[in-house]
Amino acid sequence: MNDKPKEIAGLLAIAVLLFVSSCKTAAEDEKPAAAPSSVVNPQPKVPSSPFPNLQAEILDSRNKATDSPLGRFDFKNFTYPLPRGWQNPDESDLTLMNGKLVPVAVDITEEMSDEEKVERRGRRRIGMSYVTTKFLDVTGDAQDEAIVILKVETTGAAIPQLVYVYELQDGKPELLWNFRTGDRADGGLKDLRVENGELVVELYGQDRFLLGEIETGKITGDEEQLCCPIYFTRTVYKWNGSNFRLQNKRLTYSIEDASAPPVENMAEIVNAKEKLRIARKK
Repeated sequence: MNDKPKEIAGLLAIAVLLFVSSCKTAAEDEKPAAAPSSVVNPQPKVPSSPFPNLQAEILDSRNKATDSPLGRFDFKNFTYPLPRGWQNPDESDLTLMNGKLVPVAVDITEEMSDEEKVERRGRRRIGMSYVTTKFLDVTGDAQDEAIVILKVETTGAAIPQLVYVYELQDGKPELLWNFRTGDRADGGLKDLRVENGELVVELYGQDRFLLGEIETGKITGDEEQLCCPIYFTRTVYKWNGSNFRLQNKRLTYSIEDASAPPVENMAEIVNAKEKLRIARKK
């Protein structure tokens, strides 16, 4: 009999504790769920660039090996002539050492005399770096030639390039053709390859092709951001025993719409429209 009050008191205490616990749990359930902690199982951030890799085709693995002795030649330590428009003041050639030639920049100010300005300009030298070499039979003689690509070193983000085509003569490289390309969307080099025994050259921009040692300038209406070309031009050149001659029509392709047919010889179309516009104004 004396133990019953104690048992009753104990049961009441347990009941009170259960009631308080249930109230606390209900209150916690009403709270909004906490956001998952960013510290637990963090997701790695994948860096992305809005700019396309315009050198992807030039630097890919195609045509990087050859059985020709040219494949063993060290084009990273070699002397190259500069094409028209890129010559040094003294018309000297450029010589790479370990794939590099540091540019020589000399400041010129308005306070200097004309003689001093001329002297300082004469000390300037173009810089260059080795990009890659492709081995292709571009002359149709069943022997690979070497196509060496160099980058002009500037102080900015520009990517003008120089291309040299060499064949093997008397155990050493003999220059067949060299030319310069523009900067990214402004006539920059997209790709080089051989198709049906002819050299295919692709340059970014509308109706951009090669005239001797240089690439053509922009045509009217070709307004592209340098970083992000939306057109490229494909041209074909055939070796005739003394030089490479342009074959067929110049084809401008849309990068944004790969299904769109190419435009043939776009410069002629644009020039014709411009002449018509001017004639109508008169």
